[in-house]
Amino acid sequence: MSETLRFWISIGGSFIAATVLSFLLTPLAIRIAHKVGAVDIPRDNRRAHTTPTPRMGGVAIFTACLIAFFGVGYALWGKLDSSFLFILIGSLILVVMGILDDIYTLKPLLKLVIQFAAALIPALNGVTISRLTNLFSPSAPRIELGIWSVPITVLWIVAITNAVNWLDGLDGLACGISAISAFCMFIISLTTTQDISTIALVCLFGSCLGFFPFNRHPAKTFMGDTGSLFLGYMLGALSVQGMFKLYTAISFLIPVILLALPLGDMIVTIFRRILTGHNPMHADRSHIHHRLMDMGFSHRQVVSILHGFSFLLGCIAMVFTMKGYLRLVFLVVSIFFLVFFLLNLRKQYKNRKPISSPPPPQSE
Repeated sequence: MSETLRFWISIGGSFIAATVLSFLLTPLAIRIAHKVGAVDIPRDNRRAHTTPTPRMGGVAIFTACLIAFFGVGYALWGKLDSSFLFILIGSLILVVMGILDDIYTLKPLLKLVIQFAAALIPALNGVTISRLTNLFSPSAPRIELGIWSVPITVLWIVAITNAVNWLDGLDGLACGISAISAFCMFIISLTTTQDISTIALVCLFGSCLGFFPFNRHPAKTFMGDTGSLFLGYMLGALSVQGMFKLYTAISFLIPVILLALPLGDMIVTIFRRILTGHNPMHADRSHIHHRLMDMGFSHRQVVSILHGFSFLLGCIAMVFTMKGYLRLVFLVVSIFFLVFFLLNLRKQYKNRKPISSPPPPQSE
């Protein structure tokens, strides 16, 4: 069997295994969540749900992703970058923390410290943003980060981890955006590097797809911190492992565009809380999905709008990485989807039900 064929079989097998396993394991995760008391009870107006909902679905996502990766992807492909193992170690730390948080609710500062520690593990073992390129002058020399590569990498991974975690406020929102981001990163990786990160991304994508039927509105389960922290961490770390390593002049821009929605929402939310005198780590109704709902959009409308916008950003990022006819194809797809997205947004806006007085922000 040729190496190329073995690679494609590992891709297909990993995707199918991750999707099926995630779908089959989620009901088990729901039962476990009920037994250990990992249930989200709506107590304030931040919550979009009205009934107690198990919140440890991320265990199914993580388990499916791990089994598919090692049991199918790695078993068939047979190649494993040693630095990738440190990404998995960091993710395992966050999954354990997420499980404890879903059951007992840990303090925000403790969670942040553990996130930094988990991000530091791959950063100290070769997974770093070592250089940046000049976006406005491809011929200009690259900016070597030197001793700043590790702290910048850690900040990037922690930022993406929290961005996805904070966006997990509506049924299916964070899961869908993570799936879209993983898929777009997978396509980019497929057309550039084709390494173990490509297989990891397709496992991530498949595990999100398998979980989504249980998480879409009205959700039977939430991914909880177990899932959102794992997905955010993996997206952040894999973007460093793959896309920041590209030789193109827009290598820094690609992951920023791909993850612009969760990143932008987090940054705007933090600044808004600081400017209004609130603790930036305390939850409220200032996220983009809350504001869209306060404008009168329904739960499903908000999720579809943000999923559509995320996919549009993914298409734009893919255009930057393609060459020749592929760039033209993705450019046409991006323009087509942009028109479709704007027309659909206009329709959704007309069908919304305006709310006269949105509920005030409320801290946890």
